[in-house]
Amino acid sequence: MRRRLRRALAEFHELNADCRAVQQKTLQSLFTLNRESHFARDFKLTDATSVADLRRCVPVSSYELFRPYIDQMKAGDHRGLLGTKNELLMFSLSSGTTSESKFIPITRRFFDDYRRGWQFWGIRAFDEHAGLMKSTILQVSSDYDRFRSEGGTPCGNISGLAAKVQHPAVKLLYTLPYEIVQIPEPETRYYASMRLAVADPHIGMITTANPSTLVHMAQLADEQHEQIIRDIFDGTLTSPFQLPPAVRKALSKKVDRPNRTRARELEKIVERTGHLYPADYWQRLEVITVWTGGSCASYLPTLRELYGNKPVRDHGLSASEGRMTIPFEDESPDGILDVLSHYFEFIPEAEYGSEKPIVLEAHELEEGKNYYILLSTCSGFYRYDICDVVRCTGFSGTVPILRFLHKGAHISSVTGEKLSESQVVDAMQSTLRELKHRVNFFTLIPVWDEPPFYRLLLEDGEVPSPGKIAEFEELLDCRLGEQNCEYREKRETGRLAPLRVLPLRRGSWTEFARQRRDKTGGSAEQYKHPCLLPRLEAAEKMAREFALK
Repeated sequence: MRRRLRRALAEFHELNADCRAVQQKTLQSLFTLNRESHFARDFKLTDATSVADLRRCVPVSSYELFRPYIDQMKAGDHRGLLGTKNELLMFSLSSGTTSESKFIPITRRFFDDYRRGWQFWGIRAFDEHAGLMKSTILQVSSDYDRFRSEGGTPCGNISGLAAKVQHPAVKLLYTLPYEIVQIPEPETRYYASMRLAVADPHIGMITTANPSTLVHMAQLADEQHEQIIRDIFDGTLTSPFQLPPAVRKALSKKVDRPNRTRARELEKIVERTGHLYPADYWQRLEVITVWTGGSCASYLPTLRELYGNKPVRDHGLSASEGRMTIPFEDESPDGILDVLSHYFEFIPEAEYGSEKPIVLEAHELEEGKNYYILLSTCSGFYRYDICDVVRCTGFSGTVPILRFLHKGAHISSVTGEKLSESQVVDAMQSTLRELKHRVNFFTLIPVWDEPPFYRLLLEDGEVPSPGKIAEFEELLDCRLGEQNCEYREKRETGRLAPLRVLPLRRGSWTEFARQRRDKTGGSAEQYKHPCLLPRLEAAEKMAREFALK
C-alpha cells in the first residue's frame, strides 16, 4: 500500500508542471458530473465547458445562493446540486455566519478526493517519522450520523465517516474505537477518550483539527487524574451519563481489563511532577497533527507545554466545503494547492468587496500576495466564496503553495484600522513571550465609545497581576500597532483609545463555546475559539454575561 501511495504522490507532483491544464481538466469534469442538476439548469451551465462559461453564468457566490437547492436535497431531491451519477453520502455540518448551520453535500467523489488528499499527506508524514509504523494513533473526530435530514441523509462530520469506513486492519492502528464519537455529551466523550488513551503508552501520533481540543483534553485528564488512574487500575469507565449500548459494547473490549502496571506508572508521574500531562505519559509520541495557521497558532505554546516539544504537522487548509491545501513539512502551515479535487479562483485582497473585482486562476497568483479563495467543487458549488484569506508563499512547479491567514469575516474596523485576527494573534504571542506570561484563551473585542477602543477578554486566573496589567496592556497595544500601521496611526491621532483588559469569571470560555455550538449546530471538534470578535455588540454581551463581578 505504501508503494502504491508513493507512486500516486509522485504522479501528483508531476502534474505541477502545468497547473492551468490540470485545473481546466478538473473544471470540465465538474461540469460533466453535475450537468443534470437543477442548479446547472437554472444557471445555464448545462453546456458549459470553459472558465469563461463559468464566469459568465455564475457570480461569485455565498452559501445563500445554494441554500434553496440544498433544501431540495435535504428533502430527498438530490438533483438540486448533483447529477444523477453523483452519489450523495451525507451532509457535513458547518457553523455559518448566520444562526443556521450550513449543510454541505458530501458525495462519493468528494469523499474519494478527501481521502486521497489525506493519503498523500499521510505517506509523507509516515516516511519522515519512521517510528509511527510501530506506534498507535489517537484521532479525535465527530459522528457523521448525528441525525438525518428529512430525506434520510446522515448529517454530521466527514472525519467520522472516514473513521467509520476504514479497513478493519487499519482500525487496529487507532487507540479509540469509532463508536466513541456516538457519546453525545462532549465532556463525557472527552473523558472516555482520555480514559482509553492515557492507558495506551504506544501512541505515536495525535490528530484532530483544532489544537484547542487537545489542550482541553489534556487539562481535563490532569484535573481528573485520580479518577482516570482508578479506572485504569480497576478496568472501569466512570461516567455520570448512561452510555449508548453500542458504545458501551465497543468500549468494553478495551475498558474491561484492569491495567495495574500502567496505573502505577501514572501514579509515579503524578508523585514526581504534581501533574498528569501527555509529555510524561506518552514517551513514544513523535508528531502532533493539528491546524497551525490563523488563530490556531495561539494555542501552540500551551500545546507544547502539555504534550512536549514534539513536531507539529499542519493538516492543511480544509473546511466542510473541501480540502484546499496539502502540507508536506513539519512546523509549517504552508501547503500545495490540491488542484485535482476542486477548481480554484482567487480575488486579490485589495479587490475584495469591489463591484467588479479581478479574479485570477491558480497559476496567476504572485508570491507574497494575499487572496480570497473561491471554490467550485464536485458537490455542486460553483465560485463559492469561503471567506478565507490566504497568502501565496511560493510555488511547486506552477502550482501555488498557500498559507491560511484568517477568515475574512474576522476583521475589525471601527475607525478604518482593518485589524485582522492573524495580526491580533501575532501581537498577543509576541506580548506573552516578552512578559513570560501564558493564557489558554483570549478574545479581542472592539468597544464603541468616545473614542472607541479594544478590550482584551481574559479569564480570571490568567489576567496579569495588578502590578503588571498596565505594562501588559501597553505592550500589547504597541505590538498591535507594529502589526497594523492603520491601528498605530489611529492610536497616535487619538481616534482609538488605549487597549484595556476585562477579566471574565472562570469557566466563561467553556460556557461561551457551548452557547456558540448550540446556536450554529457545529460539533465540539469543529469549534474554533475566536481571537477577534469584530461585532460591536459582542462587547456589551460579553461584559453583561461573563465579566468578573
